[in-house]
Amino acid sequence: MVEDIIIRDKKDLEQKKQKIAEGGRDKLHVVSDFDRTLTKAYVDGKKIPSLISILRDENYLTADYPGKAHALFNRYHPIEIDPEISMSEKKKMMHEWWTCHFRLLIESGLNKKDIEQAIRSTNIQLREGADDFLKFLNRKNIPLVILSSNGLGGDSIRMYLKNHDLLFGNIHVISNSFKWDKDGRAIGIEEPIIHSLNKSEASVKNYPVFKMLEDRKNVILLGDGVGDTQMVQGFRAGNVIKIGFLNYDIEENLNRFKEAFDVVLPGDQSFDFVNGLLGGIA
Repeated sequence: MVEDIIIRDKKDLEQKKQKIAEGGRDKLHVVSDFDRTLTKAYVDGKKIPSLISILRDENYLTADYPGKAHALFNRYHPIEIDPEISMSEKKKMMHEWWTCHFRLLIESGLNKKDIEQAIRSTNIQLREGADDFLKFLNRKNIPLVILSSNGLGGDSIRMYLKNHDLLFGNIHVISNSFKWDKDGRAIGIEEPIIHSLNKSEASVKNYPVFKMLEDRKNVILLGDGVGDTQMVQGFRAGNVIKIGFLNYDIEENLNRFKEAFDVVLPGDQSFDFVNGLLGGIA
């Protein structure tokens, strides 16, 4: 039976906690994914992959958009999770997938109003305790970098948090960005495109937040995929505690997660462990 909380090396974790605590909150920042990390993986027993799935499955765009989006998923997702395919080939195909999907969104008439409507869906929810997590970081003035390959881009994340009165000044979103015309219609996508496997290559140093974090070398990292552990590579990190939310196919993925993360939280867990950890070191 899988434990509720799996710690790869308890002694190592305690040492990291002590060093981060000694550095104080002025030397700490948090890097997190968004979909299925800050948000629940399941709502009312239904699998909710991401904000983009809300747009796809609740019929906001043209009638043929959902079918075409599912076809792209069925083509590229098996490549994304196939352990026999090289990482270089996977990255190439993920870039192709994201590019095709962004083009499809634009051709299907994506408008900012569609995103504003989608983020209000009851099918996308923060994990229990995630609001306390966000409020704690804001109160303690600890920067939070949300590094996401979100298919609806950074605007959707900011809109969602703002709609829940959680878009605080310490939050910095690095994600894909659409180009909009004066009527709010999507007409293009900014480069570079961030997909699920190139977060380590995202040009973090080109964002203003990079300079702000130069002296905050201690990091708490949160993600729901092994690839998310690479998010910290863009920063000059010191002591890093990596926490992984293992939402799906737990038995099949457990060993990979244990190798990649310091702490693994199997199942669609709350933020209780994360909040307890932060409370003890910041």
